[in-house]
Amino acid sequence: MADVKVDVSGEMDPIPSLGEKSRLPSFLQIPTKLPDPKEWISQQRQNVRPWLVFVQTSNFKAPPSVPRLGKRIMRNIEYFQANYLFVFLGLVVYCLLTSPLVLLALAGTFYAGYRLNQRHSEKKLVLFGKELTLAQQYGLVSLCSMPIYYLVGAHGAMFWVIGASMVVITLHASFYNIETLIAKEEDSYSLLEEV
Repeated sequence: MADVKVDVSGEMDPIPSLGEKSRLPSFLQIPTKLPDPKEWISQQRQNVRPWLVFVQTSNFKAPPSVPRLGKRIMRNIEYFQANYLFVFLGLVVYCLLTSPLVLLALAGTFYAGYRLNQRHSEKKLVLFGKELTLAQQYGLVSLCSMPIYYLVGAHGAMFWVIGASMVVITLHASFYNIETLIAKEEDSYSLLEEV
């Protein structure tokens, strides 16, 4: 058999490092460090668009074509990201209120974690001759809670919340005409600049 030579030389675009700005939308970018939860929640609360704009029925229109549908969904998710987060959290609260056994199981787990935190400051827990850190104790409580969560149907509630959120958010992002809203905002900014 004859040797076949294939030329694989050429130039490739380098992969952007984590510090560089990538072409991905902001909600798809991987964070370089974990944010402070209180700071992140306050930032999301500041980014919430007005709810009257979010549910304004005059802006709901069918997309003109499939390629524009994809762009519309991405723009809506980027623009209404904080609103969609609060829709998700609302569905979580609804699910917990309508699933009292899941709520009781979660309350029991949090109470056990609270008691462990109190006990850890007074006395260290030793298991098989090894002292467990507080994080290891929390992990043990979480592991022991999994069968209870399974028995009370937490997995069904979790999948319901994820599925309902995806349906509601996708429907809103598909039919909300973001182009009209952005055009109105640009017109108002140009009027302010003229004044």
